[in-house]
Amino acid sequence: MSFFLNGQATETACQNLLQLVHSMGLENKRFAVELNEMIIPKSRLENTLIQPKDRIEIIHAVGGG
Repeated sequence: MSFFLNGQATETACQNLLQLVHSMGLENKRFAVELNEMIIPKSRLENTLIQPKDRIEIIHAVGGG
């Protein structure tokens, strides 16, 4: 399936946002997911399916000092 991730055309076999987050190695990290300009709560990631042409933005906190 083809969609846009952080502005880049991307292909994935992931069916939902939780699978996508896991494939990116972000579980147990601080991150936010936006799907088609709507913030998706972490509690809804598993039930939110990825559709062709979706625009997904994922940002994650990077520590530093």
